[in-house]
Amino acid sequence: MLDSRPFNRLLGRRLALRAILATLGASVAGCEPSQPNAQNYDPQLNSQSNNPLNDYHFAVHPLHNPSRLFDLFQPLMDYLNQQLPQAHFHLEASRDYAAFEEKLAQGQVEFALPNPYQTLQAIQSGHYQVFAKMGDDHNFRGIILVRADSPITEVRDLKGKTISYPAPTALAATMMPQYFLYQHGLDIQKQTQSLYVGSQESAIMNVLHGEADAGATWPPPWELLTQQHPEIKRQLRVQWQTDPLPNNSLVARKDLPRALVLQVQKVFSELHQHPQGQAILHGLYLSKFEVANDQTYQPVERFLNDFRSQIRDPSSAQ
Repeated sequence: MLDSRPFNRLLGRRLALRAILATLGASVAGCEPSQPNAQNYDPQLNSQSNNPLNDYHFAVHPLHNPSRLFDLFQPLMDYLNQQLPQAHFHLEASRDYAAFEEKLAQGQVEFALPNPYQTLQAIQSGHYQVFAKMGDDHNFRGIILVRADSPITEVRDLKGKTISYPAPTALAATMMPQYFLYQHGLDIQKQTQSLYVGSQESAIMNVLHGEADAGATWPPPWELLTQQHPEIKRQLRVQWQTDPLPNNSLVARKDLPRALVLQVQKVFSELHQHPQGQAILHGLYLSKFEVANDQTYQPVERFLNDFRSQIRDPSSAQ
């Protein structure tokens, strides 16, 4: 009689292997990326949560290019996820200012960090309300750079010159410098060429490379860039700076549970009280976030009314 034990062992191994392959196949299938929503055409810089019902997208306006934005703000999202484990927050970048502003106009994201001009747009859209803001309002001001060896020392020296800006709707880095130049006797529409280059870093680098005679930005990206590349600070100089306005806001969509928004507000407003939070804030060139509301941005509304009447409507095509 034949010994069936070798056959049984072989059969057992085949069945076990088949079970392993079936399990592996199911796992791989579960890891297949879902097809992106046609509206979410901009990069989302975090992985998907296992609980989509508690997923929230947190969009930050284009303070930096997407890669740099991820480096600076992903630790903040990680901290928020750590503090509120019942929810999961995804950092979302936008390819440019217009794409970010479209998200706010359509109410496409649950949370956002817009600049003050975009904050007013978000409020007026009816989708969002302010719950907090960046502190350090003294840093929310425009600065105008020229090359260190430039002969430009007076505002009138900019007549006939090219000035680089990140975007028409950048408040601190574009509108505030343009209003400053207007107040000092320069007609930026007729006497200068405005070059909108898409990002804070590009506005600075256009001056460095001689593509523009002057460039406008605001202190955080200037400080961050020159910390990485100290030679830039030796080759450029800050020639002028504007008065400040309230800093960037944090907004939440109005259909979110109030309890969740209050929890997020608490995490942000207490960030500076903890060592991990302090390290995150240091990377953002910021001392703290603070509680705010829609009324906080009334000074910005007054500024924009003056800007529209004296210079241009930032919402119109450039």
